[in-house]
Amino acid sequence: MATDLREGNDLYDDINITPMLDLAYVLLVTFIILTTAAVQGIKVQAPLTRAADNLAKPQIRAITVTADGSVYLDAYPVSMDELRANLARYKAANPALPVVFKGDAGAQYEKVMEVLEIVKRLDITEIGLVTRRAPQT
Repeated sequence: MATDLREGNDLYDDINITPMLDLAYVLLVTFIILTTAAVQGIKVQAPLTRAADNLAKPQIRAITVTADGSVYLDAYPVSMDELRANLARYKAANPALPVVFKGDAGAQYEKVMEVLEIVKRLDITEIGLVTRRAPQT
């Protein structure tokens, strides 16, 4: 009888890590979903360049012109008047407002110039142009 009690009270010499792995996988999936959802903007086919530095700064506003001539501020479609009003509001809140301009390689040149004219009239001097890095030869 003493042996029966001892067998039930023996110490375990292994650890079950399955619950820890389940938690790690849940956290990994959560972080992947959150980071991909945080990316802003509209996908465009950016032109190639050989020398391009990363111009990322906090509180950057992204202006995008697609191949069909649509204009977006961050990820929202806007007209030229809405673009001017929103940028003026952002410029009033932050005088050193940085703007990133993403234009499709096949974008209408007239739309690109209209957007750049709005940026110039609002005296936004920190503007970056988004390009893709050309393959090294």
